[in-house]
Amino acid sequence: MNRIDRLTAILIQLQSRRLVKAQDIADRFGISLRTVYRDIKAIEESGVPVIGEAGHGYSIMEGYRLPPVMFTKEEAISFLTADKLMEKFTDAGSRNAFQSAMYKVRAVLRTSEKDLLENIEGHIEVLNQRGSLHEQPDLKLQQTILNSVAAKKAVSIHYFSNYKREQTSRVIEPLGLFFMGGQWHLIAYCRMRADYRDFRLDRIKALELTVEPFTKKHISLQEYISKSESEHPMQEVIIRVPKKYLYYLGDQKFYMGLIRETEYGEEMELQFMTSSLGGFARWLIMFGDIATILYPKKLQQDVHKLAAAIQDKIEAASGTLEQPAAKV
Repeated sequence: MNRIDRLTAILIQLQSRRLVKAQDIADRFGISLRTVYRDIKAIEESGVPVIGEAGHGYSIMEGYRLPPVMFTKEEAISFLTADKLMEKFTDAGSRNAFQSAMYKVRAVLRTSEKDLLENIEGHIEVLNQRGSLHEQPDLKLQQTILNSVAAKKAVSIHYFSNYKREQTSRVIEPLGLFFMGGQWHLIAYCRMRADYRDFRLDRIKALELTVEPFTKKHISLQEYISKSESEHPMQEVIIRVPKKYLYYLGDQKFYMGLIRETEYGEEMELQFMTSSLGGFARWLIMFGDIATILYPKKLQQDVHKLAAAIQDKIEAASGTLEQPAAKV
């Protein structure tokens, strides 16, 4: 990227947030802080009212705005891709808000860019997954939850606990949302449990924003995730599967933490990172006749125990079926 393009991009970035740190600019463009300071000075000398100083952050004086910028072809296509993803992987509230924003984006596109989006719109599609939020499109969970975080107001929910198979009513204080394994998750402080809990959005049957303020200052979502990862460290798993059987694993291999595939002759070596060897063993038992466990030894032992337990169940069931019926 040449300097003129970078200066334009930095100016747009400055308008995107109340305060932009010099390090954020440096990280985005792969430049030094010294270069950032020079670029900011060049923007100031061009007449743009930049407020701030090195070491803290920069912002543009309130009320100053540039006219709509022109988008590249790649940027225009990325908007369409994001629109397709938002349509399938968010709830009704977030989806409608994004579509409204997209109308505004399309309004400033050049005619050639509008024609481009119309021509390729039918060539990008995202398919629904079972258990997605589209089974409850009118709850508008995400928007309400994020409003709760912004206002620091508690929400009341009716939640189905899959573990205990029961419906509960709770008042929670949300930390934030994250998407993993095809599902949206809400991390929140649960007043009933007096601890942080992970709630799957597809199991929330009702949600309402209350006027009750948060009872305490909470850690950030990123801090919660980092703490959870440290308490449940990831473990490496390596298996090999014949190429001709690899399709049996399907997309589930990605949900199980696949990070690398390496070809070895007629076999594929798969490397995973998992937080639960026990859970991984139960998934892998389905492919016990085609998969070879290379690492770790404990996974071999866990799968062996499962296989032995399955064999005992089968033999016990067979023995029951072979017993003669009692005479009346």
